[in-house]
Amino acid sequence: MTDAASFHTAEIARDEDVLACRDCGLVQSTPPLHRSVEASCCRCGATLAREHRHPLSGGFVWAVTALLLAFPAYLEPIFDVSAVGIHHATRVDGTVTSLVSAGFLPLAIPVGLFSIAIPVLWLACLTTTLAVLLTPARPRWLGPMFRVATSLDIWAMPDVFVMGSFVAYTRLQAVTRVDIAAGGWAFLVFSFAVTAVRVVLDQHYVWEQIMPDTKAVSRDRSLLCPHCALDVDQAHGGKPCPRCGAIIHERKPGSLQRCTALIGAAYLLYIPANLLPVLSTVRFGRAQNHTIFGGAVELIQAGMWPLALIVFMASIAVPVLKLVGLTWFLLSIRARTDRNLKRRTRLYRVIEAIGRWSNIDVFMIGLLTALVNFGNLTTIEAQPGAIAFAAVVVLTMLASKSFDARLMWDAAGERNVT
Repeated sequence: MTDAASFHTAEIARDEDVLACRDCGLVQSTPPLHRSVEASCCRCGATLAREHRHPLSGGFVWAVTALLLAFPAYLEPIFDVSAVGIHHATRVDGTVTSLVSAGFLPLAIPVGLFSIAIPVLWLACLTTTLAVLLTPARPRWLGPMFRVATSLDIWAMPDVFVMGSFVAYTRLQAVTRVDIAAGGWAFLVFSFAVTAVRVVLDQHYVWEQIMPDTKAVSRDRSLLCPHCALDVDQAHGGKPCPRCGAIIHERKPGSLQRCTALIGAAYLLYIPANLLPVLSTVRFGRAQNHTIFGGAVELIQAGMWPLALIVFMASIAVPVLKLVGLTWFLLSIRARTDRNLKRRTRLYRVIEAIGRWSNIDVFMIGLLTALVNFGNLTTIEAQPGAIAFAAVVVLTMLASKSFDARLMWDAAGERNVT
């Protein structure tokens, strides 16, 4: 442990750089990083920067692979369901069209965006950025394009869609025959490639390749870009970042007001999301409604304990954790307390990381609606509770993105320079 940051290597240079922590706001000095080196904030433990071997080539290969796999993953059927001699197959976009035709446009929009539109756009922007970086050219639009890619990252959810597909597949197997089609296997590999991109790609290194951070900023005048983490002089406050084009502010403008409004709306919708049915199964004219909690109970009764645990954690525990956690953060800022500062900051990082997984049930509902439509025999239909639940997931994700964790340290009176 040094005076400014902890390192996972003994290889340290003499010259120091200035880095600001995105989570607690501490401005600290660190030696320049070399291969396989990671710098952590000495106050809250957040990763400041890291270096890996071949970060561009590895990320580019996986990004191109994922983009090529997107064609069969989206154009081929993913499931084939059979019942009394009737076959019904659907592609990923079938989840959207089935919800639209059933009158559930507010539910179809996030399903289409998170499973189709945003992943493709994210991969296109990312692949283009990495392809240009492998050449000597550094056009001015490169930084803004990579900023778009990093902003879309959290909303690209093919991995969450795969988990929702697994839940839908397991539930369908108990009542009818369901086969994974060619598009389903392609989407599984596509999701793996997307995950590999996120694991291999070093965003800090990419930003350095777009425009190196000169580090020519004193610690008492350092200002951090909220998107690319470029350290600039305080005179850049309110102006576009020279590297990514984002407007630079010392703290996120209106962070507390926006987060409070979003959390308040999420609390109001959380009640109907859990009380109203999210699905209804119609068999021979008789309807049976299912709630979020009831779905987990049904899985337990069927002996599917691992699947029930996944559904319970993603659809019940995680939304509660986000609501309670963000409320705790807001109240602690208002109370200006310094208690559990590190724990609150770590919890905020957890909330940001896991919030997207609550969409498992949203994707499952879309798939079941698209797959099970056998007229008077059996039909599965979405219900109003699904719209409320999807809204809670989106609102809590927006709330965590709008919240500025550095305000907790500011309210506690912690010094932001060391």
